Amino acid sequence: MAARGGGREKPDAVQENRLLCERVQKELRHQRLNTEYTVNPLRPVHTITRKPMSWHENIDEPADDKFLNLFHRAALQPTKKYSEPQTESQEIGWNTTPLIPVDRTDCRLYFPRRKTELTQ
Repeated sequence: MAARGGGREKPDAVQENRLLCERVQKELRHQRLNTEYTVNPLRPVHTITRKPMSWHENIDEPADDKFLNLFHRAALQPTKKYSEPQTESQEIGWNTTPLIPVDRTDCRLYFPRRKTELTQ
């Protein structure tokens, strides 16, 4: 019966040493030693926040007015940011001022809750 390996014999120690030397030479030929390291410009860098009690957090830096204005404008309501609605869904409820002033003495448009014997 033939062996499962296809009938190949195991190489002797001299052949194994020659194959190993050839493999090491090929690996050394294609290896390159890197001594200069840089940041990959194609990969995003995640910055780590500083510790709140460290000394460089306590340095007073001048505030950038342009950035602060942009930051405060982004937090505004859409009706205060824009003169017209920017999307179709903003059109609903864009005009929030009532068409006529509220008059609490006019019983046609003002229906307060009333307490009667029936509702008690």
